[in-house]
Amino acid sequence: MATFCSKSGSLLMAIPRCSCSNSSLLFRKKYRLYSNHQTKEKITHFGFEEVSEQEKTQKVYKVFENVASSYDKMNDAMSLGIHRLWKDRFIRTLNPPVGTKLLDVAGGTGDIAFRFLNHVNKKSEKRKQGAEMIDSHVTVCDINRAMLQVGQQRAERQHQSSGISWVEGDAEELPIATASVDAYTIAFGIRNVTRIHKALSEAHRVLVPGGRFLCLEFSEVKNELISSTYEKYSFDVIPVMGQIIAGDWKSYQYLVESIRQFPNQEKFAGLIQDAGFSHVTHENLTFGIAAIHSGFKL
Repeated sequence: MATFCSKSGSLLMAIPRCSCSNSSLLFRKKYRLYSNHQTKEKITHFGFEEVSEQEKTQKVYKVFENVASSYDKMNDAMSLGIHRLWKDRFIRTLNPPVGTKLLDVAGGTGDIAFRFLNHVNKKSEKRKQGAEMIDSHVTVCDINRAMLQVGQQRAERQHQSSGISWVEGDAEELPIATASVDAYTIAFGIRNVTRIHKALSEAHRVLVPGGRFLCLEFSEVKNELISSTYEKYSFDVIPVMGQIIAGDWKSYQYLVESIRQFPNQEKFAGLIQDAGFSHVTHENLTFGIAAIHSGFKL
């Protein structure tokens, strides 16, 4: 009930105590819920910058949306073409037989997918079993539509549309059935994933028993002299190349920072094992600038 009091000859109606109390409690409850939500929000890295997990996902998407059209050209420029040799080695390490069902994640521009198709096609021709080529298939899954469009355009130009499909999807929540692929590849993509452990868990889920996980990623150079030179080249040259070739300094500044933030060979091998993979190994390429990581789902 409202109460009244007299002040300077006027009547003032006081706010009912019960309403005031409930309103205050409701405000405090909402504030606590908001505060708890804010506290629980996980922090990760976007390059050297600390950001929320959601913010990283958005920022990485924007990076690849910006660089999609010049992505392959920049790869050639930054690595002096060496990335092509790394990817060739990657496919030779996988050595997929005819009839393999491959899932290539974060492979929007098709570099790994086309190499896979060429590899199994050559095997098919050598064995004169062309019909088996129909069973060989690669699904390219990428979260970025712009990158997928670049890959699809390349496939059309190179007349390699057969045996390949393109899917827009997140490495952390793959739109792929459980135990449905023979091999899972990801090249220079996993360091851009917000929650690496979830991506590895998803890789394990979609593989058939006996299936193989193969990852090509930048790594740690152990030789101090080479490491020092590589460090200087990365930070002083690559962003400048990005500005000249792609008109984008920031995206390539993020690139070199993300490489430094990524776990080294041994730590990443531990993450792969934690995801349930067996027989985990790695092979260093070009003094450890990159490494091929391998594991099997048993």
